[in-house]
Amino acid sequence: MKTILHVGKFYPPVPGGMEHVVESLCHVNGGDVVNRALVFNAGPRTVAEVVEGIEVTRIGTIGAAGSVPIAPGFPAALRRARADAIVLHEPNPWALLSFTLARPRAPLAIWFHSEVVRPRLQYALFYHPVARAAYREARRIVVSSPALAEHAAALTPHRDRITVIPFGLDASRWVETPDRRARAAAIRARIGDRPLLLFAGRMVPYKGVDVLLRAIAETDVTAVLVGHGPSRDRWQALARELNLDDRVTFAGEVAHESLASLYHACDMFVLPSITRAEAFGYVQLEAMACGKPVISTRLQSGVPWVNRDGETGITVPPRDAGALRDAIATLAADSGLRARMGAAGRARVAAEFSMTRMRHAVSAFYRDLLPESGHG
Repeated sequence: MKTILHVGKFYPPVPGGMEHVVESLCHVNGGDVVNRALVFNAGPRTVAEVVEGIEVTRIGTIGAAGSVPIAPGFPAALRRARADAIVLHEPNPWALLSFTLARPRAPLAIWFHSEVVRPRLQYALFYHPVARAAYREARRIVVSSPALAEHAAALTPHRDRITVIPFGLDASRWVETPDRRARAAAIRARIGDRPLLLFAGRMVPYKGVDVLLRAIAETDVTAVLVGHGPSRDRWQALARELNLDDRVTFAGEVAHESLASLYHACDMFVLPSITRAEAFGYVQLEAMACGKPVISTRLQSGVPWVNRDGETGITVPPRDAGALRDAIATLAADSGLRARMGAAGRARVAAEFSMTRMRHAVSAFYRDLLPESGHG
């Protein structure tokens, strides 16, 4: 059986969008290929372990440059790794550099998660030259939506090698069980009669939560904001400044059951991201699977491709608190519209974003990528 080595940043239980995708890919085709993961460890030790049947090697780091882990042992680990093909998950500067230094024999594919938006000087001097070389060498480049393939400037020279594989979601993990229904009812009882808005995501600048808070200040809704990150303290201070303490709850990280209950309790889900760093918006699928309408932004990425304006929800210009306020008010005032959009979202997830559909797409991708005779 052929072996696929996924080279990522981190791996669950470390949270994150790329981490979730790598984990999903390691399981979605377990019967067709052997999946392994080579990632970074948050500490200095290198740890090899088996996580739910997947061999995961976490290479020790000595620090970070911004958000980039520094792991001197990564090139050697990549050189030693036995694999028939390597899928390198981008953006991932140290992994790209390690690949350039290690020169492994296995064919390379790049899974392009998002663009590097507004690069700093070190990205311009270091990241882009290394990335260009690796992208030229990659046999295939995978993106999660046609919109990302169209708008990502880094992919323009490589359009003939792009494969679109939308993310899949296991809708069974989000069904409204009796326990979740009871939890949702308890949440609704606590907040009273106001419509409930939900946000879930990392508290980082590109998520646009400051825009959301300004929009909420001019509407009569209650909001629960799930997630943690470096911008949380600043956004909590803004909520206090806007006198939103009684209507906005910063819930931090929550367990899956609690998040599922919040999805079922809310009237709408809002993803107010402001840059193309939000390449897909996977949380939109979670909300849609729970039958909730979505408000998201009209970015040049996969976000508005997932959430169809006027069908599964409403899209608004990024950074536009007034337009976001109006969209919130529209859904808050019309329960019938919320129900129709929620039903359309659930149907779209079942038709276009099922794990079965993703599994078939990934299997076809591997057949195209893998050589007739392996190296592993």
